[in-house]
Formats: sequence, structure tokens, C-alpha cells
Amino acid sequence: MPISSIASADGQELTISIQGRFDFGAHQEFRDAYEKVAVTPKSYVIDMKGATYLDSSALGMLLLLRDHAGGDNARIRLLNCNSDVRKILSISNFEQLFQIG
Repeated sequence: MPISSIASADGQELTISIQGRFDFGAHQEFRDAYEKVAVTPKSYVIDMKGATYLDSSALGMLLLLRDHAGGDNARIRLLNCNSDVRKILSISNFEQLFQIG
């Protein structure tokens, strides 16, 4: 599953793009996308435009990113979620933890 990350020009924001299934098979690749970057961003964008599926392990990975980014002070936006992904996030009450758009 291709996961890519790119930092903004000023290094303040890291965008992680997800393509295909977001499940346990993507665990290490997702972690590398935010841990192995040369910048320390103040905010994160998870672009779910290409995500076709997400499971409970993906929810766990998002929570690990939240912890990495500062817990309650983390600034993480989940963008371009399709209706299925948005439904899973809503059922899991993730709108309480993340900005979903």
C-alpha cells in the first residue's frame, strides 16, 4: 500500500497521503511516513483521498500518530475521506480527536 509524505516548504506541516487499503499491512510504512522525516512539523494532514478501506488497526495507527504529535495538543486533519471511511471514523468518535474534512 503506497503511503507517501511531504513536508510544506517551511517544514511546519507534514502531509501524509494514503492510497488503497489502510490496514495493518501499512503499519510500518505509515509510521515511517512521520517518524523518518527531516522536519518536526507543528501540524499534520492525512490525505485519505485514495484510501478505499480502513480497519481498526488503521484507527490505532492514527492514535499513535496523535500521541507522537503531542496528544491532546496535536493538530491533525483527516481530509478527503470517502463516505465509508467517514462513517467508520464517526462510529469510532474520531471527530472528538481529529479535525475531519
